[in-house]
Amino acid sequence: MNSVSEQRKPSHLITNAPFQAIFVQSLPGNRRKGRISAGHFQFLCALGKGGVTKKKREGDGATPLGTFQLRRVWYRSDVVRRPKTRLQLRATKPWDGWCDAPNHRHYNKPVALPFLASHERMWRDDHLYHYVIEIGWNDQPAKPGRGSAIFMHIARPGYKPTEGCVALKIGDMKKLLARLGPKTRIIIQ
Repeated sequence: MNSVSEQRKPSHLITNAPFQAIFVQSLPGNRRKGRISAGHFQFLCALGKGGVTKKKREGDGATPLGTFQLRRVWYRSDVVRRPKTRLQLRATKPWDGWCDAPNHRHYNKPVALPFLASHERMWRDDHLYHYVIEIGWNDQPAKPGRGSAIFMHIARPGYKPTEGCVALKIGDMKKLLARLGPKTRIIIQ
């Protein structure tokens, strides 16, 4: 039997320190696409079809401007591996949803489906929510109409605009997840 020092480290352990912050900035001349900068990483990303705004409203399609906490990661365990990250993890289930009904008491919170009020499905048929990072926008407490379901998720081909989220390629998401922790902030400029 090998000594402890000769044994391989479990693959879920992460050796690089987490980023203190990741920066998201729209590209010059294209408010719907951006660049994520974190340490030596630079990734392209999609932003909301309404660009970036400091006056975020439900349904405006804009990405909120500001500095936010990263809450937890949802992942589709039936199609992707458990990600390497220091953020809290949650395996998405077919009954997972997210309330986007501004006047509902569960506004901007996860809910179980079926759910009668307006909501987003977290278990999607496309690849966009294979990995989802909750961005701490309008959630402590949620104010009606200020916007909901602001996530970092997988981008559509060609980085087509989102409904207000930040989206990047799956390979870039995996690289980023490995360097995120509970103290990492996302700064959207």
